[in-house]
Amino acid sequence: MNGLFITFEGPEGAGKTTQIARLEQYLLDRKIPCIVVREPGGTNIGNLIRHILLNPELSEMKQRTEILLYAASRAQLVEQVIHPALSGGQVILCDRYVDSSIAYQGYGAMWDINEVMQVNRIATGGLRPDRTYLLDLPVELGLERIYFRGVKKDRMELKEKMFHNRVREGYLAIAQAEPERFRVIRANGEIDEVFNQILRDFECLLDQKLLHKPI
Repeated sequence: MNGLFITFEGPEGAGKTTQIARLEQYLLDRKIPCIVVREPGGTNIGNLIRHILLNPELSEMKQRTEILLYAASRAQLVEQVIHPALSGGQVILCDRYVDSSIAYQGYGAMWDINEVMQVNRIATGGLRPDRTYLLDLPVELGLERIYFRGVKKDRMELKEKMFHNRVREGYLAIAQAEPERFRVIRANGEIDEVFNQILRDFECLLDQKLLHKPI
């Protein structure tokens, strides 16, 4: 089969990393070839950009700089990793993609959304995911989860609560505009409960792909 491109989105503390790991193990157990990538990052160049973008000491970073750095990391990931993996028939599980830029820089930072989208169309060549799982939960709960991790917050996690509220609202608006691609997952439950929501949809998606049916 041709590859499947699956992205996971959500506000801070939504549990994307945990759910991606669960889905990766599901695929490995069934000997379905898959790779996991994250944004920003996923390549040597992308990881260097990630260090810059998330460094809490770089508070002077301008919005346009931030948007372009995210897009640069994404462009490298698409060309170096995602396109070859899709051509090779692999399932790609991607922790954040273009929707993160729209939600965080467009809605959260209130930058021109059309400009964010234009930059990212150039960066990705218009590559779109087959499915996007939006892990949604109240902002307060997500920030509380981050607090109890006990690790140093990155530059995005340090943003004020109103920023994170706008990000969540942005995500829900994007999902509403593209219901055929998005599945909104209630992420405030137990880990198994959240995963089962994802798995029910993913198994249908995988069956469609194996049978060469349109998604």
